[in-house]
Amino acid sequence: MPAQLGSRPNSRSFRSSPLLLALMALALLVPVLTATPFTARAAEAVDSVRDPVPRQPVESGLGLVVEEYAALPKTEPVPGPVTDPRLRRHARINFLSELPDRSGRMAVPDLNSRLYLVENGRPHVYLDVAATVGPAFFASSGMGSGFGFVTFAPDFRRTGRFYTVHTEKADATTARPDYVQQAATNYHGVVTEWTADDPAAGTFAGSRREVLRIGFSGGGHGIQQIDFNPTSRPGDRDHGLLYIAAGDGAQGVNNGEPQDLSLPHGKILRIDPRGRDSANGRYGIPASNPFVSTDGALGEIYAYGMRDPHRFSWDAASPHRLYLGHIGEHAVEGVYEVRAGDNLGWSEREGAFVYDKAAADPCDRLLPLPADDAQYGYTYPVAAYDHDPPAGWNCRSDLGRAIVGGFVYRGSLAPALRGKYLYGDLVDGRLLYSETREMRRGSDRLADAYRLMLFDRTGKRVTMPELAGDSRVDIRFGQDARGELYLLSKANGKIWKVTGTRQFADCRTSGTTLTHVTGQRNWAPVTPAKWTFPRGRVTLAEAGSARPGPRRPFEYAVLNAGPRFGSTRIDAEVRLDTPVEISNRDVIIVFGHQSDTRFYYAHLSSDNTIYPHNGIFVVNDADRVRLDHQWNGSTGAPPAVTDAAWHDVRVVHCADSGEIAVYVDGSKHPLMTAVDTTFAAGRVGFGSFDNVGSLRNLKVSGQRARQ
Repeated sequence: MPAQLGSRPNSRSFRSSPLLLALMALALLVPVLTATPFTARAAEAVDSVRDPVPRQPVESGLGLVVEEYAALPKTEPVPGPVTDPRLRRHARINFLSELPDRSGRMAVPDLNSRLYLVENGRPHVYLDVAATVGPAFFASSGMGSGFGFVTFAPDFRRTGRFYTVHTEKADATTARPDYVQQAATNYHGVVTEWTADDPAAGTFAGSRREVLRIGFSGGGHGIQQIDFNPTSRPGDRDHGLLYIAAGDGAQGVNNGEPQDLSLPHGKILRIDPRGRDSANGRYGIPASNPFVSTDGALGEIYAYGMRDPHRFSWDAASPHRLYLGHIGEHAVEGVYEVRAGDNLGWSEREGAFVYDKAAADPCDRLLPLPADDAQYGYTYPVAAYDHDPPAGWNCRSDLGRAIVGGFVYRGSLAPALRGKYLYGDLVDGRLLYSETREMRRGSDRLADAYRLMLFDRTGKRVTMPELAGDSRVDIRFGQDARGELYLLSKANGKIWKVTGTRQFADCRTSGTTLTHVTGQRNWAPVTPAKWTFPRGRVTLAEAGSARPGPRRPFEYAVLNAGPRFGSTRIDAEVRLDTPVEISNRDVIIVFGHQSDTRFYYAHLSSDNTIYPHNGIFVVNDADRVRLDHQWNGSTGAPPAVTDAAWHDVRVVHCADSGEIAVYVDGSKHPLMTAVDTTFAAGRVGFGSFDNVGSLRNLKVSGQRARQ
């Protein structure tokens, strides 16, 4: 059974062995070469897993500094009409890459049919795929339909060759797919080779030929990406080979085709576009592919068992390390390190869990792995996050979560990102990273996912929905030849370049320092009789009671020694003295205090599931208002204090920017963050609502407030 707090079962090292996988496939003697499913409910009664990745993404406190790089023209899906509002975007831009010809030109495909080249931030149309393909071109339903991707051959500068993938409507063409799904074929995914007469020209003129055509039943989960390994060099085994990520055709949970080695659906394929030994005679099959000698299997298959493989990339520091963002069905959005022969498990597995297709309740589809899981040879994620639905969410409906894979940063503009794999949620625009040193195949623990912030060039904190002008961001990543990163949004068709990083709440808090101020004479409690001041400690010994006026902490004491502070850093140890058996225990750290009805406070609680607990709040002559970024409407940051021990707490308040960060137990990552400029100065304090607690080793440092 997967351990908690983001851990998972071991992946066995033999999963990456093509020879062993081939022998296993032959030994099973399954006619269509499918994996033998594990039917957990038939074997024994097991409890379903409702929270597959209990550890939520950690707030890193690190932010990307971005500048707008380009704005693409508005386009419409063709041929229309469009009934799905998710396709009504400003421009369905899907990727950014630099042409491998040293020209500095960036290629940006728009699903609605245009290939743009962007030079110095100015886009122009290089090729209109729909106009060239004709009326069979289709981009009007299915999130990935249309002109999905472009990649340029490593020798493009000399040969002018590049490759695209687009969608065609099956009933609008007489072409026959090379492969089809068992259900009716409604769409074709087409890989095309284009050869430019003049590779340096600003618009395309030249020839094209079809390389591969795959039939799909559904309009989603088609061919999501095609790409060359940009880290390979002439003479490498991988050089010039084209990788193709094909989804399962959106056939639902009972689709077994991703496990079927006789079909390309739900697979990453690897082909030689210049070869001719394939079944259709238009490409070659590399002899190093893992299943070329397996009877009944497609030699094109590099890895399999995928639902919706959404963006893969290679780490420039590890030329053959390929990372894939894989969109889950029920709850798990995973990052995989993919090697030749890997089986990611869909639709027998979702992440590191059994996917029970026979479950009577769709909410109970994820089950723990069986004790004999090693025999199935599945590969599991190296990092993941789950959907974290709000309380009361109907798990039979779509929450709107989907991972988009990114890149391991190896550029020079943002040194703090080096060695981090950046990815995100394409729907809500959350930006995440995991440390590559923690992303280990075979580990019993997932690498932590860390949340990234965003700042504009002025240093102001922004969010992707704000930049995109829409709550549905439809974010994608791009990368140039120097390894620098770009963010793209379909919502408004804009591209931003990552120009650096910034640490949140990194303001100057030196100037005046207060220590050894825990004596009674230095404090002004709301109710003095409730407080004691044993040597070196400030103790709220009796719980407070609600008072007239706005809803705010019941009992606290203000430090009246020293000046009023602007930018402030508070370091202390705190302890909750209320017995752990009592729920919803809390203490608070006060800052920016101007009066009994005007101040900030950080609420440190054993509970994070109700609005007033475990967050950052402001009281401004009205009931307290929650400010922190971690609260999602049902849960906040992980509980700050859950036991009776002393805990280190640091609160940083930056007066000019309004940035507030709360750190616990020496973590370099803030537990809670907020931005608010209501109060630029004030005093600090300590207290609770209706509990008791203690404070010691207090140190306050900061800038004297301007009078």
